[in-house]
Amino acid sequence: MSLALLFLQLALILITARLCGLALRAVGQPMVIGEMAAGVLLGPVVFGALFPQWHPQLFPPASLPALAALANVGVVLFMFMVGAELRAPKGMGSPLRAAGWVAISSMVLPMGLGLAIAPALYPALAPRGMAFWPFALFIGVALSITAFPVLARILKDRKLTRTRIGQLSLGAAGMVDALAWILLASVVALASAGAGPAAFMRIALGLLLMVGVVFLVARPLLAWFLRVHAPDGSPSPMVLAVLLIGVFVCAMLTEWLQLHAVFGAFLFGIALPRDDRLLHALGERIEPLSIVVLMPVFFALAGLGTSPGAFGSAALGMLGLILLAASVGKIVGGAAGARVCGYGWPESLATGALMNSRGLMELIVIKVGLDAGLIGAELFTMLLIMALATTAATGPLLSLIAWRRPAALDRTTAS
Repeated sequence: MSLALLFLQLALILITARLCGLALRAVGQPMVIGEMAAGVLLGPVVFGALFPQWHPQLFPPASLPALAALANVGVVLFMFMVGAELRAPKGMGSPLRAAGWVAISSMVLPMGLGLAIAPALYPALAPRGMAFWPFALFIGVALSITAFPVLARILKDRKLTRTRIGQLSLGAAGMVDALAWILLASVVALASAGAGPAAFMRIALGLLLMVGVVFLVARPLLAWFLRVHAPDGSPSPMVLAVLLIGVFVCAMLTEWLQLHAVFGAFLFGIALPRDDRLLHALGERIEPLSIVVLMPVFFALAGLGTSPGAFGSAALGMLGLILLAASVGKIVGGAAGARVCGYGWPESLATGALMNSRGLMELIVIKVGLDAGLIGAELFTMLLIMALATTAATGPLLSLIAWRRPAALDRTTAS
């Protein structure tokens, strides 16, 4: 593949992502939803159907490995930042117990519904040779995801970050993210251990050993290293290089364990000291490259993996089933958790609507599932549509609840 074609692809991807992001922002949606949709537009479902003679020339199969390499670097850097940002919100007025209830209920119900619909999806949508339980467990995990970064952006845009439901949702989403990645790692390990229990034990023990080394050895060393070489929280180029080496080594190790590079990057991010100055500095240096340039490549590559078969007459019924299970599971589960802890119905329903936001985290999860062979192109496409639809519905649902009971959503946390 020529470099000229690669640069043409990058230019087309960035232009489409920016335009779609701006268009969605104009109607009150997060830009990331438009950027994710841009990937679908560039894939075979839209661009390939409208211009079948141009699509294979612009995105020939020989060019995909180069795009995949860039996309993997982008998602590894993004997951490193997600891990570094994952913490309980400062001054959290809602008790930790309430956030725990919301996290558990908004995971258990959609996961249970995912397991319930898996028998209907498995015969038509499971890849050849994939056992039922890894497939079913992955569906459960995919439906239980909440997108912490997108949720935080929605709350910020609506000035709800310091409200009771904002703090409750952020705390619960952080717990869901951590639990979901643990469950996903277990499912991928189960699917990767095709040779039997011995292979699964090798993967599980290798991951446990890696977690132990990262938290018991690397974490205190990182704290000492940053305290000595970046006392003001601003890493020099040499310090930044050391951190990125750690990210890529952890990503390499989880790939070697037959998991996925994102697990290692996420794990290394969690191991960083919780220093707001360091997080801000890393965001200024890493996010412009990962979010502005490389993540749109990831979206485009995901879009190239979609299948028009997901929109056939029989497939549309299964897509509707997935949308129903995902939305009911998250909204009812999140609202139930808040109600158990004494929140009113408007706050509880708003919390459920916020927990239904999946966004980019869902796309990363289902791409991991596609790469691991847990799902095929048709189910990947359905889950991508579900992620877009449920996230896009969050804003309108909040507006509807605020229109009916505006004061209920504006209660601020105790400071």
